[in-house]
Amino acid sequence: MKFFIDTADLDEIQALAATGLVDGVTTNPSLIAKHGAAMADRIADICAAVPGPVSAEVTATDIEGMLAEGRALAAIADNVAVKVPLTESGLRACKTLSNEGTKVNVTLCFSAAQAILAAKAGASFISPFVGRLDDIGQNGMELIADIVEIYEQYPDFETEILVASVRHPVHVVEAARLGADVVTVPPKILKQLFQHPLTDKGLAAFLADWAASGQAPILEQLEKKNGAD
Repeated sequence: MKFFIDTADLDEIQALAATGLVDGVTTNPSLIAKHGAAMADRIADICAAVPGPVSAEVTATDIEGMLAEGRALAAIADNVAVKVPLTESGLRACKTLSNEGTKVNVTLCFSAAQAILAAKAGASFISPFVGRLDDIGQNGMELIADIVEIYEQYPDFETEILVASVRHPVHVVEAARLGADVVTVPPKILKQLFQHPLTDKGLAAFLADWAASGQAPILEQLEKKNGAD
């Protein structure tokens, strides 16, 4: 499974990219506006920070506007994936941009029927929003299961399932169990994946036992041994 980071915070992206665990980034106009950055400049900076796809979303709602914005966004860097909403105009734009060789992320997917249309339109990614479905009393992960099952029936579909609106680590684990291709998470969720109280407890015990042994630091011992050899 690929991990994308859902943020426009360049400092967070650069710090997490250094872990080697980040495969791409997703942004949207709300995230970019939150950081007070010009979209073109921020997308260019993010694209330079990560080698994988960086989703940059159009703000136009008509087909001509989406195509114009999508082409301009794609020209920023080779790893831009143009993000369009799952509307009729969005899917028309997806088809055209995909045919031109641009990666397209179709966002705001809330049904399996919509996911089928996105795959037919040649989307590189489909972004089902699991958290927002949970918010209205539905089970967002059931949608992921449905899309995985449908896409597996059609080998010609090349669209990757990008699980979005992730609210907690359980969403990540369930997405992996179901076979989703990508999960995009806020930085805080990725950091939570590292954490477990038993890991902290075990590490503290190991360090306490080593300190009580009275031995020289391990690196000092190794350097001494290697020098002797």
